[in-house]
Amino acid sequence: MKKILIIDDEELTLRFLEKVLMEEGYIVYLALNGEIGLRLFREKPTDLVITDIVMPVKDGLKTILELRQINESVPVIAISGGGAIAKERYLAVAGYLDNVRAMAKPFKKSEILKVVRELLH
Repeated sequence: MKKILIIDDEELTLRFLEKVLMEEGYIVYLALNGEIGLRLFREKPTDLVITDIVMPVKDGLKTILELRQINESVPVIAISGGGAIAKERYLAVAGYLDNVRAMAKPFKKSEILKVVRELLH
């Protein structure tokens, strides 16, 4: 079974993604910020990481860069609903990193599952 780590400061997004991915048979771990997510990834490495970009404590870009120091090849889906600047700008930066796919919130169940399957299979 493939394992997925979801990092997002929005409880609603965490629960939505957890439900969608568990229904598909994935093992899911949750973290409320990048710092917790990185600690969890070190303890329980996963096959894929989904991270929000705009978060307190440690933002998604810093999280992805530190994640690359732990495992340079793990695929990442960067998600964002925006913040101080438009979500497209945050996602454009994330999209320049290797093995990172960017998705704007909100997204549909079918859209996230399609990207997850592409990156894992």
